[in-house]
Amino acid sequence: MTKEFSVNRLDIKAFAQHEAELDGDQPMGQFPRLMAEDLRGEAATDQPVRWSLDGEWREAAGSPGHAWLHLQADTVVQMQCQRCLRPADIAVQTERSFRFVKDEATAAALDDESEEDVLVLEPHFNAHELIEDELLMALPMVPMHDECPVELKLESATQDFEAANTEKANPFAALASLRLDKTKP
Repeated sequence: MTKEFSVNRLDIKAFAQHEAELDGDQPMGQFPRLMAEDLRGEAATDQPVRWSLDGEWREAAGSPGHAWLHLQADTVVQMQCQRCLRPADIAVQTERSFRFVKDEATAAALDDESEEDVLVLEPHFNAHELIEDELLMALPMVPMHDECPVELKLESATQDFEAANTEKANPFAALASLRLDKTKP
């Protein structure tokens, strides 16, 4: 008999010991914080968010072993391009592995000394929230089109700005008039 696992109330230890797998294709409407980042509003509720979780149990010398959770997720979020200021469909994907430990103190100690992501082992872990958290952290800080759909004007919009730039004298022009005579002591 295979054990059933729920993404919202995941028994991480059992999931890892069974080396179980879960995957899903859920609408973005089930990820409210991610939807808040999308410009499409209600139109984005059906946008698919694909994810998969793999459990792994790693034996360790002198200890009972450790639970690992491997996460992959991807979706498309519409954000404002910071170059042309128009909507841009941004592909967002993440792939992370997490090691689970017994308590906060152990997690804090391991977090300082290792590069791996360490989380506390809980009896009913909400992996759905973890998926959303990781996708949010994968969002680009400066979203942009690969190529903007409109030609960008890289010129000033006011004549005052242009006039101010042309009227300024070079601050080092006075140095050109100074001649140093190297023959005089």
